Amino acid sequence: MSSLSTTSAADIAIKVDGLSKSFGGREVVHDLSMQVKRGSIYGFLGPNGSGKTTTIRMLCGLLTPDAGEGTCLGYDIRRDADKIKRLVGYMTQRFSLYQDLSVRENLEFVARLYGLRDARGAAGDMIRRIGLNGREEQLAGELSGGWKQRLALGACTLPNPQLLLLDEPTAGVDPKARRDFWNEIHALAAEGLTVLVSTHYMDEAERCHEIAYIAYGHLLAHGTVDEVIAKSALSTWTVSGDDLNGLAAELAGKPGVDMVAPFGTSLHVSGRDKSALEATIAPYRDKSGWRWEDSEPSLEDVFIDLMNRSKDNFQ
Repeated sequence: MSSLSTTSAADIAIKVDGLSKSFGGREVVHDLSMQVKRGSIYGFLGPNGSGKTTTIRMLCGLLTPDAGEGTCLGYDIRRDADKIKRLVGYMTQRFSLYQDLSVRENLEFVARLYGLRDARGAAGDMIRRIGLNGREEQLAGELSGGWKQRLALGACTLPNPQLLLLDEPTAGVDPKARRDFWNEIHALAAEGLTVLVSTHYMDEAERCHEIAYIAYGHLLAHGTVDEVIAKSALSTWTVSGDDLNGLAAELAGKPGVDMVAPFGTSLHVSGRDKSALEATIAPYRDKSGWRWEDSEPSLEDVFIDLMNRSKDNFQ
């Protein structure tokens, strides 16, 4: 993550220090500090219930922290929450527009809600931008998951927000629709929109400019994908051959082996103590039937390792 010494304050969309939040006596976010550059796509990953959504809401003044301070789009997240909210678009995982209104009617309604002067013209422009031409009069409830997703994106960007929040936006959407969606997100970011997105998909994480991994309220890793992988200090071997399930069972829990996971027709064996890992796998590398290749850890390797090391504070 860039520091303020190399990035001017005007280039920072969000900067927070020491954010904490508890619900019912349980700390959901613990002492979180981070910053997000304007025009960047920032991905949040982590287990369910790890505090991702709570973090995102605190970052933009939608939820007041118990402790900590910060700014979003130049406004104080505690004192200026109402000003921030007017500059934020929020797309939830669940489709939240009117199912029994048409595409055009939904967008015109949103345009009027935000007081746009030419609601019909604004809706028409957005329909063209998101590729819903010819579907203007189709009921929103009749759209496929991918088209609903486009409509929801169009609705939350209609008032030209400076910050866009996406909460697992592509859950249940086919691969092509997901790719089209991300192409549009990158186009919006190139125009200066800052995007915060929570996701469980590794390929989506790799599409973000920077990522943060949060587990049970703690920020465990952040930076570009390459930085997060490098900081993990994981050594990874890819194994192919016979009876990989048997090999995985044998290796699990041995000295230096922090993670064993199947990847297609191969097995990833990873550990943070390189010498201990290599000592453990040495006898197996001499056995016939297996081919061992020293490889770079994937982002998924890193996240599985982080998840294995995380303590669930809700248990």
